Amino acid sequence: MKNRAMVGMVMVLLAAMLWGTTGTAQTLVPAGLPAHWVGALRLLVSGAFFWVYVLIEPRGGPLGAKFAGVEWWWVLLAGACMAAYNLTFFAGVQASSVAVGTAIALGSGPIWVGLLQLGLTRRSPPAVWWIGTLLAVAGGSLMVLGSVRQLNISIAGVSLCLTAGFSYAVYTLISKRLVLRTPASIVTLCIFSCAALMAVPAAFAISGFPATSVRGWWIMVYLGVAATGVAYLLFTHALSRISGTTGVSMCLVEPLTAFCLAILVIGERPPAAAFGGLALVMLGLALVVRAELRGSATMASQEEAFHD
Repeated sequence: MKNRAMVGMVMVLLAAMLWGTTGTAQTLVPAGLPAHWVGALRLLVSGAFFWVYVLIEPRGGPLGAKFAGVEWWWVLLAGACMAAYNLTFFAGVQASSVAVGTAIALGSGPIWVGLLQLGLTRRSPPAVWWIGTLLAVAGGSLMVLGSVRQLNISIAGVSLCLTAGFSYAVYTLISKRLVLRTPASIVTLCIFSCAALMAVPAAFAISGFPATSVRGWWIMVYLGVAATGVAYLLFTHALSRISGTTGVSMCLVEPLTAFCLAILVIGERPPAAAFGGLALVMLGLALVVRAELRGSATMASQEEAFHD
């Protein structure tokens, strides 16, 4: 059981490292491509990636047989949550700032998951998980906000980013339910195809067709295939091995990756407070890992009440 949980957490770490490259990649997107189109196009490209992956995947038999037993109502809800996450996150970042938006959206996700489990099952994740998660959230916020001299906070931006965090939390819990019954590749294909079908028309309704350069399209291919497709495939596979609460908390490796890339690639020189945040994230994640390894059976049984 512990080896299975460890493999799942390594998968989430790899996924979060890929997600952490998103911010750096976005800085290379040519000006003029609206933020909501960035979110919609990455869903569209990732959906195409999942179709190719499922078509060439040797396991599962004929294509029609691979979709047998898919719970479509849950898939539609998860797709709506993923579409809402992408649209509200990028809009929230645009309304406030990258630092504030990222801190609120990523930090609120694990808290939402814990509160949802408590509210729906009347059983809270372990105290060690809460302590580790809160430390990691606080550390991630310090890392993201530590180098910001002036905060740009708006009620609309905060509301959108909190909605993004909530949408991601619901998506994770539904995905956890689905992967217990359906292969992870089919789950990701169905959810992201539905999300793209919702997000692309919404982006078009807001600003019409997008216009960007060849470089911009290549960056969108990277965001859709690597930072979204491969990353969420790893994350969904991980959910069949670990609890959803641990999965979302481990995603806080994302700001850690973005922090390192900002230093190595962009050449930023963050203040000491940001390095203090880095230490808090590592300490918090160590406690989350401990909670998963020591109580994986208990946490899994608590989530089964929600999934049933």
